[in-house]
Amino acid sequence: MSLPAHIAERLRLPAIAAPMFLVSGVDMVLAACKAGIIGTFPANNARTLDDLDAWMGQITATLPADAPPWAMNIMVHRSYSRWEEELELVLKHKPPIVITALGSPTAVVEAIHGYGGIVWADVNSITYAQKAASTGVDGLVLVAAGAGGHTGPISGFAFAPAVREVFGGTIVLGGGIGSGRAIRAAQMLGADLANLGTRLIACTESMAVAGYKQMLIEATAEDIVTSAALTGIPANWLKASLAAAGYDAEGLKTKAEISLGRPEDAAKRWRDVWAAGQGAGEVRAVEPLAKIVDDLVADYEAAAI
Repeated sequence: MSLPAHIAERLRLPAIAAPMFLVSGVDMVLAACKAGIIGTFPANNARTLDDLDAWMGQITATLPADAPPWAMNIMVHRSYSRWEEELELVLKHKPPIVITALGSPTAVVEAIHGYGGIVWADVNSITYAQKAASTGVDGLVLVAAGAGGHTGPISGFAFAPAVREVFGGTIVLGGGIGSGRAIRAAQMLGADLANLGTRLIACTESMAVAGYKQMLIEATAEDIVTSAALTGIPANWLKASLAAAGYDAEGLKTKAEISLGRPEDAAKRWRDVWAAGQGAGEVRAVEPLAKIVDDLVADYEAAAI
């Protein structure tokens, strides 16, 4: 495995709380790090740049030096019009880890390495993994089939081993991972860390609204629908939220134009359409993130061979 020692020694569980749109915020990042995993949030969850500035400042000021590191997720797709402004704030606050998504990390790697930060690239195919690795990133976040939100077509059982054969950096595997046993399995496949998304959406500290959390509690893997009709990129959604928003079976077969715009626009468009992955069945209650991590640790340790 290839997780830097200064990170591994601060983790209670080899996992990160995935950056989730309209879900991950300051409270969730702090709770994750205090519980012993890496906390993250996507920059576009902060509606304004002033909010983003304040969020990053609060996290930096609150976490002790020996806590697990936190990460900020930044979209680098050409249609996302705020990424350069977000990068300026990254250089101001210097988050230990930056995770790029929906585009090549080329434009940000040198800048983040310049202050000693670590760069992980979000990828959903072996080809994209190889391209991202060639830019000098420190790690790859593999978005496998079954992941909530923007997803990938390849099973984690095939994805992680294939990338490990050609990449010596940190590998984070996501997609349907909602138990300690699954975290252990991710490591056996060659990953260093597991990406926990859906499993944490209903935590007390989540920004998700009550209806979202309840719908997720009631869902199973069969209640997840994959469609590119909303963002132009294949993503996994809660079927009931799509129906409530007026999407029918035929409409979900279409593919929207990729236009990420600015955060305030995306929030309005997707406020009532809720993402989730195939690990939905692991979510059974609204509970503190620390309690969820406690349960995952117990399950992880019980799965030791």
